[in-house]
Amino acid sequence: MGDFSRRVFQVVRQVPRGKVATYGQVGRLIGAPRSARYVGYALRANPEPGTDPGCIPCHRVVFKDGGLCKSFAFGGPDEQRVMLEAEGVAFDDEGRVDMAACQWDGRMDAACDPDAPTGPPPDFDWQAELGE
Repeated sequence: MGDFSRRVFQVVRQVPRGKVATYGQVGRLIGAPRSARYVGYALRANPEPGTDPGCIPCHRVVFKDGGLCKSFAFGGPDEQRVMLEAEGVAFDDEGRVDMAACQWDGRMDAACDPDAPTGPPPDFDWQAELGE
C-alpha cells in the first residue's frame, strides 16, 4: 500500500456512522485536491472493508451529488445503499444521499493520529466541492 492509499484509508476511517464524505472531499482532506478518481481507485483496493472497529468504511464515500457507485466493489451496486441506510443515512426521491443532512463536516479524531489533519484546509471551498 502506498502513502496516498494510506492517507485515504486514514481519513475514511474517521467518517462516522450516519455520515458520508465525497471522493473529492477525501482528496482535499489528505492534501490532494482534484484527486477524486484516485481516491476511488484507492478505495477499490480497500484491504479492510466493513463497519467493525478498525475497518475502512469505504461505503461511506459517495459522489458529490450524493450518487452511489454503480459497481460498488464490495457486494454490488445495491449493497452500498443497504449499508448506508442501516446506519441512518437519508436518501432523496432520486436515490441519492441527502448531502445537506448527511455530509460529514471533516472533523477528525486527533487522538487517532496526531499528525492527521483536524479538518478541511483553510481554503476549502464547500460550494465548489458540492458543485453549487
